[in-house]
Amino acid sequence: MEFACGFVYISPPVSQKDSQRPNVFKRSALLPPTTWIRPRTSPPPPPSQPADVKPSAIQNAEERKEDVPGPFYENAEFHCESAASSQAVSSQPSRKKALLPPHMRPAVRSPSPSSTNSHTFHYELPKDPDLPAPFYEPLEETRNSTAHTTSTPHQTPTRHMNMPEYVEVLPSRPSVSSPTSPQSNKSLASPEDKGPLPGNPNVLLVSVGKLLSEEEEELTPGQPSFCSQCGSYLDSSNNTKVDVCYFCGSPDLNIPPPAPKGPQHRLFLLNPDEEPCSVTETLLLFCIDISGSMSMTSQVSDGENVVHKSRLEFVQEAVLQCVWRLMTQQPDIRVGLITFNHQVTLHGYDKESSYSLAGEELRDVDFLKEAAVTFPSPPPLSQTQDLLQTQVRGLSESGTTALGPAALLSIAMASRHQGSKVIICTDGKANIGVGNLEEEDLDARTLLSSTIFYQELGEYAANHGVTVSVLSIEGTDCRLDELGRLADRTGGKVVVASPNMLHPEFEQIIENRTIATHCSVTLMLPKLLRMKGEREAAHKGTREVGNVDIDTEITFQFAPNEHETQVIAPPAGSQVSVQLQVQYRRRNGERILRVLSANREVTYDSSVALSCLSLAIIQLNSSQASAALAVRGRFLDAQKEGEQQRKLIERAIKHNRSAEDKQTYHDWVKTMEPIYSNIYNFTRKNCVISDSQSLTDAGAALLYAMKRCNRKSISLKKRQRL
Repeated sequence: MEFACGFVYISPPVSQKDSQRPNVFKRSALLPPTTWIRPRTSPPPPPSQPADVKPSAIQNAEERKEDVPGPFYENAEFHCESAASSQAVSSQPSRKKALLPPHMRPAVRSPSPSSTNSHTFHYELPKDPDLPAPFYEPLEETRNSTAHTTSTPHQTPTRHMNMPEYVEVLPSRPSVSSPTSPQSNKSLASPEDKGPLPGNPNVLLVSVGKLLSEEEEELTPGQPSFCSQCGSYLDSSNNTKVDVCYFCGSPDLNIPPPAPKGPQHRLFLLNPDEEPCSVTETLLLFCIDISGSMSMTSQVSDGENVVHKSRLEFVQEAVLQCVWRLMTQQPDIRVGLITFNHQVTLHGYDKESSYSLAGEELRDVDFLKEAAVTFPSPPPLSQTQDLLQTQVRGLSESGTTALGPAALLSIAMASRHQGSKVIICTDGKANIGVGNLEEEDLDARTLLSSTIFYQELGEYAANHGVTVSVLSIEGTDCRLDELGRLADRTGGKVVVASPNMLHPEFEQIIENRTIATHCSVTLMLPKLLRMKGEREAAHKGTREVGNVDIDTEITFQFAPNEHETQVIAPPAGSQVSVQLQVQYRRRNGERILRVLSANREVTYDSSVALSCLSLAIIQLNSSQASAALAVRGRFLDAQKEGEQQRKLIERAIKHNRSAEDKQTYHDWVKTMEPIYSNIYNFTRKNCVISDSQSLTDAGAALLYAMKRCNRKSISLKKRQRL
């Protein structure tokens, strides 16, 4: 697992935020409230005060408020930083005005020609061994004078006639640290770098495919032990026992210490009593639409000639090319063919004849599943290549579109082989049998039942290790927003392709081989942190990944737990531990658990977080999170999520001043523009359900691709644009 930021960033507390904002006017607590109305005439002076004494300090402060450039009182650290920044602008130090506490005000003496403006002031700075020794300079009678004489803290500075209870304080001498020291960099950092960060830099990337492909690691002996409350893994090799769990705080006698010392990586076999099954070649099923709409033709150039080809002819050529390539590279793979129009046909083999279903049989889910289970699996491609090619070439177009029953038969048939793939290619809506999507404009209840059908079919496929991909032909309407749920749940692709680009899309789907199934990823956080953007908005989040290929990557967001009033934010410099649990099933049936943990230091400093921010991980998370929201119809939330992370990326580029990051950002903005700026161009204008919007085929394909994108696919899109 990789962190986008090298630290766990927490926005500074309110007191810390105020101290980081320079030149902010702070009203003294000794001044009257802003709603106080000053009388038109000054009250008479008290008997003990001479009549010629100037007005009080409060009145002077109200009348001369425009002369007060900054806070009345600041600490020594503020003076040091102000002095360092002021020397870059002017050689004369800037004057700060401080309100003296009551115990430091001068005693009122009787006026005399020699002592009217002579009082002794004692201004003691906080004693800090890390701060440089302060120095003081007396102030002049006028503001235009630039002469200064060095004085000690107990000398008598000259003050203005109209300020009886205020004294101007000069900033302390700047630190003599080297320009490369952290203290010097902090003082020279811009105020924007110290402010709270927009967006969320706390992003975790899990390269699931790369992690599960590391099969050379040895298994940890024994069975893992877990916390009975939150399910966190307990390191059995640690003999230290405490009374509370680090992640949930629940009492338990077998809990590890509250602060795990270092990273862990454990690998457990969860079903040691089961014998692993033999690994066989997977099954690949082409589920092809041969309805009447597949006879539509398109112009293509064949050398110097222009020819017209139907959609079905393009599909036939793509399938035949895939079969020929598979024969040369994977002759043992099993390849089957299922076609659908007004009926669904399971094409047979040498000793098995084809089998067709039609009419009321297409409305019975249980009957369809039983028919698929009883139909035998195809032999290896080396035995069926010639017959399969003959069957593909002999296809013709006619009838309606029984897509739902065909998808159910294909998935049920492929479920007998772990890691199998189903490729559905169609050019229209399902309009017969289960999963009918064409009656949406007439009956919203029918559309709801079809939505539930494809969702449950996706769960059924994922539970049996089947990956389903859906390809539609450009210029058609297939309701990919509904069919996409089926593909997304199983880790498949949703593609809208032009007829002459079907073969490359088929090849890319076939090349992404499934390396694990039934995968789920759980992130454990201490209660002072919480998941962000997950349906489980607590300190524990689980993501059902399903089928995994080598390029599968997912991201998590986490943030300080501000919802729990009893939880205190961790102090800066402390260590926070996170734990990752990955459960999956190998192709031989073994159930594996991987446990990884890592520690990160907490920081409140925005500039530190920006300096070590990985823009690639932030961009990937923004794409996945925004698309996941948009797919569920939360378009405004998707745009808001993208906008916040975009501001964070811009802030990091401005802070780090990297030309490479700037170019990467511009490329990423072009890729993400549809979801951030033009999302409503990808929604249907008329929808049967009034309180929601459905996606067009182009919008659904875009969002489902973004939801399952990885760093490799993003960089590939950038190269294609170049």
